[in-house]
Amino acid sequence: MSDALAFLQARDFLLSCRDNYEHAYRDFRWPELTTFNWALDYFDQIAVGNEGLALWALEESGQEHRLSFEALSRRANQVANYLKGLGVRRGDRILVMLGNEVALWECVLALMKLGAVAIPATTMLGPDDLSDRIERGGVRHLAVGAAHTVKFGELGDGLTRICVGERVPGWHSFEDSGLYPEKFEPESPTNVSDTLMLYFTSGTTAKPKIVRHSHQSYPVGHLSTMYWIGLQPGDVHWNISSPGWAKHAWSSFFAPWNAGATVFAYNYSRFQPKRVLETLVERRVTTLCGPPTVWRMLVQENLSDYPVALREVVSAGEPLNPEVISRVQSAWNITIREGFGQTETTAVAGNSPGQPVKPGSMGRPLPGYRVAVLDSNGQPCSDGELCLDLSARPAGLMNGYEDDGGTRTEQSGFYHTGDIVSRDQDGYLSYVGRTDDVFKSSDYRISPFELESILIRHPAVAEAAVVPCPDPVRLVVPKGFIVLAPGWSAGPDVARNIFAFVREAVAPYKRIRRLEFCELPKTVSGKIKRRDLREIQAEREPSADRRDNEFFEEDFSRS
Repeated sequence: MSDALAFLQARDFLLSCRDNYEHAYRDFRWPELTTFNWALDYFDQIAVGNEGLALWALEESGQEHRLSFEALSRRANQVANYLKGLGVRRGDRILVMLGNEVALWECVLALMKLGAVAIPATTMLGPDDLSDRIERGGVRHLAVGAAHTVKFGELGDGLTRICVGERVPGWHSFEDSGLYPEKFEPESPTNVSDTLMLYFTSGTTAKPKIVRHSHQSYPVGHLSTMYWIGLQPGDVHWNISSPGWAKHAWSSFFAPWNAGATVFAYNYSRFQPKRVLETLVERRVTTLCGPPTVWRMLVQENLSDYPVALREVVSAGEPLNPEVISRVQSAWNITIREGFGQTETTAVAGNSPGQPVKPGSMGRPLPGYRVAVLDSNGQPCSDGELCLDLSARPAGLMNGYEDDGGTRTEQSGFYHTGDIVSRDQDGYLSYVGRTDDVFKSSDYRISPFELESILIRHPAVAEAAVVPCPDPVRLVVPKGFIVLAPGWSAGPDVARNIFAFVREAVAPYKRIRRLEFCELPKTVSGKIKRRDLREIQAEREPSADRRDNEFFEEDFSRS
């Protein structure tokens, strides 16, 4: 059996078991591949004579670009020949900094065919971040949107510079790729262990690590993501994500095309909830994936006013608060199904289609992933760190980190995710927090996510982050940093109200004892930088002066 056929059989098995989790989890096996290039051996093969819609890209101006599988395959060949002509070779690393525009998909497919290594970069990056990526990523070529070429200035001296959009002096024009042949011949086979992509993590707790994914770990590994989302051939799938982050590759590239679905993309400059909801209705999107930040913004609108055609809605990136799920269920009669994975993996666990969804749970392990919950001594438990069993290494796990080969996370036969979960008697996993987020107060363990989920239920709270705060009696107490919803103003009245709300909802040892109204520090990918908040608090003396808009629970117990 050829490697391409083995991949197709694995895919077809999961599609056939879409609503049968037990069968899929029990009997699925990752295809054993040796030489496999997803763009050449899979995408190009299903593209032959295929006029089905592969990519549907909408510009903010209203202009649309619709490419069939066959047309996109030909365009990727042209781009591959063009890049080859500019000196891009197998193993070369190229930083790709583009928006949700057609050239992004053409470029990534072309790089796969060449065997070059893509380093996706969000357009929000500044010169310091770009310099870090160029230096630590070993970049030799750049593919950048015209509007962002100015950010590079003197960066990347001696690199091949390719500009997408208007012509820029000193940069090669991507438009010239249209002059190249529509047939591409690879120079040699692609080993599945060859590096395909390098991702810089979002850096919520430290300097971004460089994750190495191979021609197996992402194209093949995302069969688990396809299964979690519930994608089917012919779906119109919209993943609201910024290029440059792993989640974009998850479900704006591999998962939908593994299923033969259409990738829908909206290349907007600023997220506008009303316009997004209108687009869902107008384009009859059938499956939607969005991070919690997007869902929290969408539910501020009256969802019932938008008659969507959605069959599946999912969320990943951070845990989603139950209140948001409830609002979507009430308006659209559809449940947001959460999933879990990392930049280092594909979808590891999730609530798959047709299965009971337990409130607050991120579901069960997905086909191809064998997980363990281990305590600090490496022993199985029901409440501990989520780990992957490497005795049956999942295809979707990274090759390693660029700097240390992943040795810090692979120990004693397990990959350690650094995430704390609880597992119930039915095998469902619930997120507790990162190992460095969970803390103790009065010798009780505190889950920030649990308290944040309580806070977000209050109508005044748009976003929340909970961290430990020094206290002279309890050593540390939970403190909530709050972003207020529109129409609410910071002050003692709203603080008193929130304290009372939390007091009614949690056990005494979990009560939030401090509140501060402020903007939350975030990574460029939108994740809350809890480490920054923890460091601010850790540096304070218990008797330190109050910060602006900071309130203590005891202020109101005396009033």
